[in-house]
Formats: sequence, structure tokens, C-alpha cells
Amino acid sequence: MRIFKYLCFAIIIGSLFPSCAAKKKQIAALETELLAANETLDKYGQSINDYSNKLSACDQEIERLKGLINACETNLSLRQEQIDDLKDQIKDIRGQRDKQVEQVGDLTVLSQSASENIKETLNQLEQKDGYIQILQQAKTKADSINLALAVNLQNVLVDGIRDQDIDVQVDKTVVFVNLSDKMLYTSGSSNLTSRANEVLGKIAKIIQSRPELEVMVEGYTDNVSIRNSCIEDNWDLSVKRSTSVVRALQKNYGVDPNRLIAAGRGEYNALASNDTPEGRSTNRRTRIIILPKLDQFYDLLNPNNVPD
Repeated sequence: MRIFKYLCFAIIIGSLFPSCAAKKKQIAALETELLAANETLDKYGQSINDYSNKLSACDQEIERLKGLINACETNLSLRQEQIDDLKDQIKDIRGQRDKQVEQVGDLTVLSQSASENIKETLNQLEQKDGYIQILQQAKTKADSINLALAVNLQNVLVDGIRDQDIDVQVDKTVVFVNLSDKMLYTSGSSNLTSRANEVLGKIAKIIQSRPELEVMVEGYTDNVSIRNSCIEDNWDLSVKRSTSVVRALQKNYGVDPNRLIAAGRGEYNALASNDTPEGRSTNRRTRIIILPKLDQFYDLLNPNNVPD
């Protein structure tokens, strides 16, 4: 009987060994599948990160293009206002001419002298009308030049356009760039910073591409008096700062000095009140003005240079 029990126990133990081996194989297979699944999951995670970075770059590019579009729309609106003003002036002058013609037509008897006078008057009115057309065409050409120049500056200074220390604007016949003093100079001096040289280098590229234009650099300060061994007063500081910019454009970037003008405005022609720190910060600036040479401006008004 005892022998029988031993035989039964041995048979049961023997039957369990194949079952354990099968479970170990299943566990090993599941571990292999889990490892493969984790590797696949890691790959998908990396792909998601890559697509997120690309999406962020696209969003930044969209914002940059929106900024350029807004600037172009603003300049286009300004140009349209100027054209409308000239059209109104032409309309008024033509109305005056037509009124005078009607008055002349109401006269029944004219002497020879009066007739000649009327012809001369009409001729003068026609000449004035033609000259107004010349002015309109000249202004349109100047506006187109300024608009293209401003867009080029905004493209070159695309990072600076979003910076409150840099401001590119079109003001009637000129394009100007306002630069804050904290970006251009070390505090209380006319020494240029490394960031100033970076921005001036970009502006110099535009200046070099338009040799027909002149460049005036104007320095401004706030109303806080300054005096030391190197600087006499705010007039002196504003001139020294504009001279530093002009000198850098000439020596570092090869701009023709015959096209450069350095000017200092001191604490005057302020943009804001000097009663607050913010106002004084706004007034401490340097303005780079890009404008046509006088002889070329007069050429725009020459009837012989007006396109058909």
C-alpha cells in the first residue's frame, strides 16, 4: 500500500514538470513581445516630438509673415491717403479753372487785349495743371521708392522688428530707423555696443544697395544734464553719438562718407515727456534717416524726366 502511494506521488510530480516548462516558454515569449512593444512605443514618442518641433517652427514662420503683411498694409494705406490728397488738390484747381472759363464765356464783348489776357491765363492754368501732374508722378515715384526701402529694411531686420528698441517707419518723403540708446551705446557714453554693430551691419547692406540715397544720423538725449572730462553737455553727447554711428558705417562697413551726415539734436525735439523714466528712455534715441539727395529730388520734378 505504501509502495502504491509512492508510485502515485511520483507520477503526479512527473506530470507537473512539462507544465512548468511550457509556462516558462510563454513568459519568455511575452517578455520578448513586451520589449518589442516598448521599442515601438519609444519610436512613436520620438516621432511625436519631431512633429511637435516642426509645428512650432511653422507657427513662428506664420507670425513672421503676418508681421510683414501688416507692415505692408500700413504703408499701402499711407500711400493711398497721399494719393487721395493730391487728387483733391487737382480737383480743386481744375474746378477753379473751369469756373474762370465759365466766367469768360459769359462775356459778350472782349477787346483784343482782354482776349490775349484770357488766353495767357488759360495757358498758365494748363501749365499749372501739367505741373501738378508732374508733382503727383514724382510723389508716386518717391513713395514707391520709400515703400520698397522700408520693406527691405524690415526683411533685413526681421528679428529687430519685434524688438521695442528698433522702429522702422516711412514718413512722407523719407524712411527712418529709430534705435534706442541702451541698444547702441554703453551708459553715459558714445561707445557702441556689440549689438549696435550687428544692427548697423544690416542697415549698411541696405544703404550700400541704394547709392543714390543719403543717410543722416541724428542723436537725441533726455533733459538730464551730463558733464565730464569727455562730454560738455547734452548737445555734445548727442553729436558724439551720431558721429560714432557715422564713423562705424564708414570704417566698418565701407559706406561712402560723401553720403553720410552726422547731427546732434540734444534734449530737444522730444517724443515724450521727460517727467517719467519711461519718457526719458523714449527720448534717448538715435535716428537713421534715409533720404534722396537734393539734386535727385529736383530731377523727379523735371518735366523731361516724367514718364509718358
